[in-house]
Amino acid sequence: MSRGVVLITGASAGLGEEMARQFADLGYDLALCARRTERLDALAAEITARTGRRVETAALDVTDADAVPAVFGRFADAFGSIDRVVVNAGIGKGAALGTGRADANRATAMTNFVGALAQTEAALEIFRRQQRGHLVLISSMSALRGMRKAMTTYAATKAGVAALAEGLRSERIPGLDVSVIYPGYIRSEMNAHVEQKVRFMVDTPTGVRSMVEAIEKRRPKAYVPAWPWVPIGVLMKVLPLSVVRKLT
Repeated sequence: MSRGVVLITGASAGLGEEMARQFADLGYDLALCARRTERLDALAAEITARTGRRVETAALDVTDADAVPAVFGRFADAFGSIDRVVVNAGIGKGAALGTGRADANRATAMTNFVGALAQTEAALEIFRRQQRGHLVLISSMSALRGMRKAMTTYAATKAGVAALAEGLRSERIPGLDVSVIYPGYIRSEMNAHVEQKVRFMVDTPTGVRSMVEAIEKRRPKAYVPAWPWVPIGVLMKVLPLSVVRKLT
């Protein structure tokens, strides 16, 4: 028997891919979408063979404003309802502002924030109609303060995502739970190019396990993994910018 349906965007790789595996292991059916459908279909076949869970897939570019509600709507029709939407799709492009890579910063802003806004709109249409649902927005520890150079735009988009979550919680929509997850250093496809050893970096299954545990508890806000990111999160909010600069 299914525990419900979890819709995950950006599910073809990295944190989204591993969340799909772990939610399936917990007994959830899955609605998975991403741009790379061949990887999605391979993941769906793997999960179904191993767990017997139902998995539906769809191609989706979250910067396509018309496609997002259409895909979410088709998933809702196929399953009858959607219990949880994980707004996960994102990219890590970026460059110091004014250095000739406005295209990379614009792409990051469009995917990570404008795309997240489109996903949130589509999810809330479903949840308002159902009068229940759990919206999960994946932010980042970098959202807590302004970051420098290549991280400036990325951090700003993730701060925007966190603000969306807080605004919705403030609205107190009946039947709606909202969670924002702030991952620390978790190895994924997005940061696979980083060759040097990074302090506090954990492997993908370990990091995602912390994310899934917080999501399952429907925590309004979670820094994950809790150690060392809970104390670091507290410090980042009060440290002088000169100190924060050395941490990034």
